[in-house]
Amino acid sequence: MVKKQNIFILLFGLVFVFSVGYGQSKASKGDNYFFQYEYQRAIAAYEKDLTEGTISLKQYLNLADSYYKTNDFDKASEVYFELYKKDTLLGNHHFNKMLQSFSKTSNRDRMEAFLATKSSSFDQEFLENLQFNSELLANSNNETLDFQIFNLEANSGQSDFSPSFYEGNLLFSSGRTQDKKRRYVPTGEGYLNIFKGTLKPSGQVDAVNAFEEIPNSDYHKATPFYSQKLQSIFYVLSNTNGGDLAFNENGKNALAIGMQVKDGPFRLLLKDLSTSFYYPFYDEKNDKLYFSANFEDGYGGTDIYYVHTNRGQIMSAPINLGPRINSPGNEIAPYVFENSFYFSSDVFYGLGGMDIYKSNVEGDSFSIPVNLGNGINSDKDDFGFIMRNEGEGLLGYFSSNRNGGKGSDDIYGFKVDKKPGLRTLTLKGKVVKGNSPKDFVDKAEIRLFDDEGKLLAESYSGADGSYRIEIPWVKSLVLESSKERYSKLHLELTEQELEDLGTSEYNIPISSYDDLVEEREKQTVVKLKKFFFGRSKTQLTPDIEAELDKVVSFVEKFPSVQLRIETYTDSRGGGSTNFTLTQRRSDAIKKYLINKGVPNTNILYSVGYGEDKILNNCTNGVFCLEMLHQQNQRSLIVVLNDNVLFD
Repeated sequence: MVKKQNIFILLFGLVFVFSVGYGQSKASKGDNYFFQYEYQRAIAAYEKDLTEGTISLKQYLNLADSYYKTNDFDKASEVYFELYKKDTLLGNHHFNKMLQSFSKTSNRDRMEAFLATKSSSFDQEFLENLQFNSELLANSNNETLDFQIFNLEANSGQSDFSPSFYEGNLLFSSGRTQDKKRRYVPTGEGYLNIFKGTLKPSGQVDAVNAFEEIPNSDYHKATPFYSQKLQSIFYVLSNTNGGDLAFNENGKNALAIGMQVKDGPFRLLLKDLSTSFYYPFYDEKNDKLYFSANFEDGYGGTDIYYVHTNRGQIMSAPINLGPRINSPGNEIAPYVFENSFYFSSDVFYGLGGMDIYKSNVEGDSFSIPVNLGNGINSDKDDFGFIMRNEGEGLLGYFSSNRNGGKGSDDIYGFKVDKKPGLRTLTLKGKVVKGNSPKDFVDKAEIRLFDDEGKLLAESYSGADGSYRIEIPWVKSLVLESSKERYSKLHLELTEQELEDLGTSEYNIPISSYDDLVEEREKQTVVKLKKFFFGRSKTQLTPDIEAELDKVVSFVEKFPSVQLRIETYTDSRGGGSTNFTLTQRRSDAIKKYLINKGVPNTNILYSVGYGEDKILNNCTNGVFCLEMLHQQNQRSLIVVLNDNVLFD
């Protein structure tokens, strides 16, 4: 079975390994073939060793990888599974390959079963990415954009990939042969070189020639990125010494990243004979240089990193983007466009070998990466995504080895009205106190439900009250938020309301019970400003109604409260008259609350106490100032079930 060479052979295959020792019991011809990326010949040699019983566990893993590289996923999954049972060399990166193999053979149930056994070893961010994208891709109602995708007429019969805008041109990498005497053995093509073609209004490219504005080399030059701000081209190149390939102590030649200033000097930016660097992208806004690399302390195969620079000059050690972006698979080809971070990954939960994902840049962090879905992604390898504004829409390019191409990898163009990607819904903002919006609420629970009551997502507010939840797009939902001793928000949002939210923030108000009550006369009461009825009156004034509206709001926030209305007078007047007066006042308060929507079941009692509970010495016959008499004129809304309300 012959597999079209893909990006892993083209770029990972740029690395030469002449001798590798693993302390194995028997050397194998398969090792030489494997480390020269001649996978079919490696399979033949390793299978011979297997029948002779001389293959080591490491060579057995190489055999699995060789099956995987040649698309023999049935055999690859069998060998990975055998190694998994031995619990030896199968780390997260190869576990990802095993799950990919299962998915390629339509054995998804088996894949999910094995994933469950390994989930504890993965980062929480990765598991969230997995769940989100699985749900997103399974949602058949998800809207996709109408792409105009076209194969470039400038593609060759070899590998063409990694496009980059260059003024009115397109730069790209190609394995098309220029010198028939110099071929790169693993691919059978020429050494990779950078080419330039003229962009036409249709998006097609013509007048393709070798790009001559970078230093000449007999070896690989690939994956260019042009920074207009710096007037410089970043690209990868084989490590050389005096014009010849340079190797580390293990006989390995890796890839470096260089920077060529137009009409200026060349600078070698990142070089390590034991580590290869891929796909440079310079972020002009933040002066960061992003790239992929296979450092040993990464999360999988190749991870995406960045370094701080001063106009391209390296100013920091490489910084890993972390498990929100990097996975047990390979992540390559970073690209930033209008605050969206695009990259490619072969993590097992995608549509094919390598898929393109989009994540929103949020300060120093990233949102959950979202698969761009069918159209740009396929069941093959899709990578090297770029895009820019063009007229009233967008023009972009990417590389793919999907069926129907001209070569091993082809460059495809696309035109679209708005940013590609499966549609999602993002709710973000802060949880605040309803009665004091400037005060944030931490550790509040936020939950989203569909219209049938199914939980879609849940999260908690941070120390500053901030929250963020992203889900596949839905046309309606219910938002709930709560915290112990706080009110519970229940909000139904229609499709139009969700559309209107857009990318704006939505602050969630919930009220603290303890802020709304206080202790008075050895009992818990609703916190109100003191109000007074007119002399011998029972009518509610606007000031009284304004305070009672606070009780209405309190019951709305805490619908389980049980209340008692208590009203008192001072000692002036007859005792019987005062008792009747306060009872009528309590009844007037109850009537108002019920008319304003407070359920009758929440008000257990409305009681007038007359002058029975004088708070000071102003009893019958005692002369007191008016202000002292007013201390005894009061109405209280008592919370009877305060001690069990939150049990």
